[in-house]
Amino acid sequence: MTDEALEPTVFERIAAREIPARIVAETERVIAFHDIAPQAPVHVVVTPKSGSYRDVVELAAGDPELLAELVAVANGVAAELADGEFRLVFNTGASAGQTVFHVHAHVLAGGLEEGTLAG
Repeated sequence: MTDEALEPTVFERIAAREIPARIVAETERVIAFHDIAPQAPVHVVVTPKSGSYRDVVELAAGDPELLAELVAVANGVAAELADGEFRLVFNTGASAGQTVFHVHAHVLAGGLEEGTLAG
């Protein structure tokens, strides 16, 4: 294990209140906060408080109940901030845009152009 692996992730530090964030929702195991570099009018990061899983594939295999809780929190955030309509994006791997290797989802809503990231 490297020294870097022993360091808490930025998301663990936000959950521990070591780094300030605009928190919008929280459960015992999940936290949601506004992204510091929003890509849409509503852009909220939803993540487990623990950095035990690097990406959504690991989370789904290791703790599907936590993944379901994360999605439920994302849905609640979208209901509150975006009338329930949203995109939920998980980047998995550096070449896919993942920069923090602590599983997290992006809730994106509001003002998204039709056809953008269609899928």
